Amino acid sequence: MMICAALLLFGYFCGSVPFGLLLTRAAGLGDIRGIGSGNIGATNVLRTGNKALAAATLLLDGAKGAIPVVIAAPFGQAAMLATGLAALLGHLFPIWLQFKGGKGVATGLGVLLGTFLPVGLVACATWLSMARASRYSSLSALTAFAIAPLAALLFGRWHLAILAAVIAVLVFWTHRGNIARLRAGTEPRIGRKA
Repeated sequence: MMICAALLLFGYFCGSVPFGLLLTRAAGLGDIRGIGSGNIGATNVLRTGNKALAAATLLLDGAKGAIPVVIAAPFGQAAMLATGLAALLGHLFPIWLQFKGGKGVATGLGVLLGTFLPVGLVACATWLSMARASRYSSLSALTAFAIAPLAALLFGRWHLAILAAVIAVLVFWTHRGNIARLRAGTEPRIGRKA
């Protein structure tokens, strides 16, 4: 139980590190929450015009989902999946930012990649394909996470399918504003300032 609790705390605190905010402040760009959509993720960092910072945010937000899962793997599947969920919740509700975090896309993909690489790759490929076709980051994310539970089922990973479904619900919830803008035709495309 102590190990389990330690893994959950580790996952949460890893996930709660707001890399987008830290990187943009370090670069002298101010508080990312006052730019574009106000989100701390890579898509909003890209709206600053700094592609290198956006790429770094993407990689670091993905890593904070994948690394806790990989570290938890030797302690069993349940510990690994729970730690992954804790990392995602840390990103969505970071204690450092009054529990107002990101939308969970890169961190969620990191959790999937760290848990079972093929499912994570399917989700990433879906995101990239949709992003290229539509130029909407939000639509790409929603599609990728809708596909992920199905991919997990096809690979026979039932427990991962449940986690992927929970992640999908959380990502859809954090994107409820984006969904409304997509329906209204007012959602900004990738790289455009909101």
